[in-house]
Amino acid sequence: MMIALAGDVMLGRGVNQALRDLRPEEPWGDVLPLLHGADLRVINLECALTQHPFPWRRTPKQFHFRADPSAVAVLRAARIDACSLANNHTLDFEEQGLLDTLTHLDAAGIQHAGAGRNLDEARRPALLTPGPDRPRVALVAFTDNEPSFAAGPNRPGTAYLPVSLEPGGLETVEASIAAARDAGAEVVIFSNHWGPNMIERPSTLHRQFAHAVAERGADIYFGHSAHLTQGVELYRDTLILYDTGDFIDDYAVDPFLRNDWSFLFLVSLEGRRVCRLELEPVELHYARVCRAVGHSREANLTRMENLSRELGTHLRREDDRLVLPT
Repeated sequence: MMIALAGDVMLGRGVNQALRDLRPEEPWGDVLPLLHGADLRVINLECALTQHPFPWRRTPKQFHFRADPSAVAVLRAARIDACSLANNHTLDFEEQGLLDTLTHLDAAGIQHAGAGRNLDEARRPALLTPGPDRPRVALVAFTDNEPSFAAGPNRPGTAYLPVSLEPGGLETVEASIAAARDAGAEVVIFSNHWGPNMIERPSTLHRQFAHAVAERGADIYFGHSAHLTQGVELYRDTLILYDTGDFIDDYAVDPFLRNDWSFLFLVSLEGRRVCRLELEPVELHYARVCRAVGHSREANLTRMENLSRELGTHLRREDDRLVLPT
């Protein structure tokens, strides 16, 4: 079984404008066949799907991302199975924007985790069944961004979880993974929108936290938030993707850090065990993604090789991709 993981998909602002002249499949470019070829597809949805007109003003916030509800057709064109909603833009248009997002994803048959109508729903795993003779997969999602967005017992919001090795936080991690197993999941993806922007390397604390999540039973750690891809690591039997970068957006490009370089992460499993990771380099253009070519492809591959080597991971070149056999 193969799971395709992509980082931040932001369909608001300039992308939302561009979508008025694009077919739903066009933002995915020539990456679309790779997504269709996977058994499951999971992203971080970095905007609200809503027409609610009022942005979040209760705490200072520079950016507010909102896409028309019709943008859900873009997700359906890529056959996205599940979205993480635990991030710093899900409530950009207040609680109503989140509630609208849930409604539109549900109507489209797209699962979601990491935000909900209350804390219990925000922490609830999304259960994915890819087909006969395939393991059932759960997505659980948390974020350490925007504590003011946190769900409460009777308040819509995100599954907020500070990155910490304190027992209380790790008990929440353990309980979420156990709930996914109790619901029948054989494979658990732990999604986390964490840490600061434009950072190429995870901090020591972030590595320790990811290891602690692995020790509590996650099979895949799916990190995002930095707008840059960070190195990958195999810790025990858990695949850790520290940051999967961006995938669709309208962001300005840093000419040195190159936040327009990213990857599609293709994870193959035998039963519950991760047996292979393939990294397909992609390049982001305004409101579109495409497979990287030429210098961009080579430079992106080399950067990921070096960042992963710093984490003790030795990726190899195969068919002009990076591969981690486990």
